[in-house]
Amino acid sequence: MFIDRAKIIVSSGKGGDGHVSFRREKYVPAGGPDGGDGGNGGSVIFEVDKGLNTLVDFRHVRKYAAENGEDGKKKRQAGKSGQDLVIRVPEGTVIRDAASGKVIADMSGGLTRYCLLKGGHGGNGNQHYATSTMQAPKYAQPGQPSRTLEILLELKMIADVGLVGFPNVGKSTLLSMCSNAKPKIANYHFTTLSPVLGVVDLPDDAGFVMADIPGLIEGAAEGAGLGHEFLSHIERTKVLIHVLDAAGSEGRDPLEDMDAINRELEKYGAGEASKPQVIAANKVDLIIPEEGVEDPVERIRKKCEPLGIAVFPISAATGSGIRELLYHVSGMLRELPKETLVYEQEYDPETELSASDEPFTIVYDEKAGEYVVEGPKIEKMLGYTNLETEKGFAFFQKFLDDNGISDRLREMGIQDGDTVRLYGHTFEFCE
Repeated sequence: MFIDRAKIIVSSGKGGDGHVSFRREKYVPAGGPDGGDGGNGGSVIFEVDKGLNTLVDFRHVRKYAAENGEDGKKKRQAGKSGQDLVIRVPEGTVIRDAASGKVIADMSGGLTRYCLLKGGHGGNGNQHYATSTMQAPKYAQPGQPSRTLEILLELKMIADVGLVGFPNVGKSTLLSMCSNAKPKIANYHFTTLSPVLGVVDLPDDAGFVMADIPGLIEGAAEGAGLGHEFLSHIERTKVLIHVLDAAGSEGRDPLEDMDAINRELEKYGAGEASKPQVIAANKVDLIIPEEGVEDPVERIRKKCEPLGIAVFPISAATGSGIRELLYHVSGMLRELPKETLVYEQEYDPETELSASDEPFTIVYDEKAGEYVVEGPKIEKMLGYTNLETEKGFAFFQKFLDDNGISDRLREMGIQDGDTVRLYGHTFEFCE
């Protein structure tokens, strides 16, 4: 089954907390602090796997999480770091922020490995906080929290040439004649069940990668059938081979088919309509000359050649005319830039999530006449700091200063003697 879009939730690992402990040995009465550091949390890493060509693995599993770091231990033992989570995706996968739709990374153009979310850093144990005036610190640093992000994965195939056209015009047969690709073919609105890549090797010219894009129907640009999803695969192609049923074997007019497909490309946007095209007038082996009836291939030429679009009569079934078509396309590619379209980063999780991590909030409770300070870091700090001791309270005051909380209180107009409340603890503010 071909799946080219998936929405998943990824989380980095939390950093382990630093440990609070003291060396206790029979002949060492004052061994000092020996709490170890917490281990780092695992990161979320995306990696290209060239053996994959679908996002089907993400169809049933939506949540992915890296390992948390272990907490520190006594005797200065550091906690074990959490394992990184490596997520393998096909080449050409575009990673977007699900909320904004902005591009985070394009796994193509040489980018084969990308760290999406870094794991939280482990906290320091109390061994790091011993000073000449505080030789028995009873606090340690908590590990950094994990981060979670919902992302959209979108597979945009990487091919030099895209085959477009109505169903049953012979695109899949043409690709199978040009390469070793074996597309699944069936008589449906979308004849090819999924996009298929094939490598075209030319004996004395540069080869190229060709993609059979599933047959389009009118309304594809508005999402009719699966058209909108399949159109996205044309975005990276440099040249389009427009395959027409010159014989009209399906009872349709080839020129009307061509106009309908081009309308869909124009509606879809992304520059598809302006890509260089070449016409493969297929099924010429089925054309039966009739007296007084214009030759279908000449009719196509009269419309296309004045527009600078070359027309090649071919028979995908017998191989007639295919060689000339392929060499012409190879020549077109030589004149075009070699670089593959790569989507630029629009959203950096490291920057965006750091900006959104609100370390604390301060509100003024008019009824109680108190400034209320809250935040996850503050709550954790209170959990391992003894405010009843002079040293513990001095440490906590320094924490408020270092994290900008004291400055924010001053900005809000706090005065000496005003009350500050933190999770049930209250104290008077003083300069």
